[in-house]
Amino acid sequence: MTRRDIEFDAEGVTLRGWFYPADGAGGSAGPAVVMAHGFSAVKEMYLDRFAEAFAAAGLNALVFDNRCFGASDGEPRQEIDPWAQVRDYRHAITYLCTVPEVDPERIGIWGSSYSGGHVLVVAAIDRRVKAVVSQVPLISGHANLRALVRSDFIAGFRAMFDADRLARFQGKPPAMVPVVDKDPLAPSALPTPDSWEWFSSTGDTRAPSWRNEVTLRSVEMFTEYEPGVYLPWISPTPLLLMVAAGDHLVPSELAIAAFDTAHQPKELVIMPGGHFDAYTVGFEASSGPARDWFVKHLGG
Repeated sequence: MTRRDIEFDAEGVTLRGWFYPADGAGGSAGPAVVMAHGFSAVKEMYLDRFAEAFAAAGLNALVFDNRCFGASDGEPRQEIDPWAQVRDYRHAITYLCTVPEVDPERIGIWGSSYSGGHVLVVAAIDRRVKAVVSQVPLISGHANLRALVRSDFIAGFRAMFDADRLARFQGKPPAMVPVVDKDPLAPSALPTPDSWEWFSSTGDTRAPSWRNEVTLRSVEMFTEYEPGVYLPWISPTPLLLMVAAGDHLVPSELAIAAFDTAHQPKELVIMPGGHFDAYTVGFEASSGPARDWFVKHLGG
């Protein structure tokens, strides 16, 4: 399978990634799926496997690094602004509309974890999207903070946010915080043991460009982000929501409860395992239903 490097403009910021042409397209314009990764992750962290599975089923796939990460431009580096990432999905859709292999009327979006939240927003506000798959998504930053952080620690986090805001006002660079830490009680953006294991091992083996830091402001913006609010507005775009039964990074019960607020057409898939299994040991369980959903609603 031959992929090609691509880049496109996102209102002055160049985003870079890969385009996977659909197998057996024969030169005709066909369906396409836009894909980006979750919180701090870069495209080499298994997104190639999903894109290959989609391409093998007759779906073009566009994978790109979020702004400020990996091969994409953007400043400050390692900053995650969820609303900027939402807009970048829409820039990617616009770019795909100019690609000869792509039928602009048959574009879907796929996201996982943090970007699993983004695609809920994009599907609700951008009617160019004709199908959406949201894998192990963030539903509520407010609720997720309280699921991950002990209540007596939250005031300390808020004090850090306020101190960082004052320092930036005074012209100092943004404070940084590790994405993961071996000690789940140490300050980090994703304080779970499975987060440490997946990011540290995957970064070493697949993604040397991944860096174990984000701006502290990224964590603050995470706590303010409520993508699940958009679920009732996705219809009539077909929605597939994929939840891991053992997910405690973005708790599965939050996504399952939120699914009830979406309208038809929709489908809920509960996968075995934890949050990160969808990329590795549970890849077939995650990629198969997503592939079939896109083929059903976009063709392939």
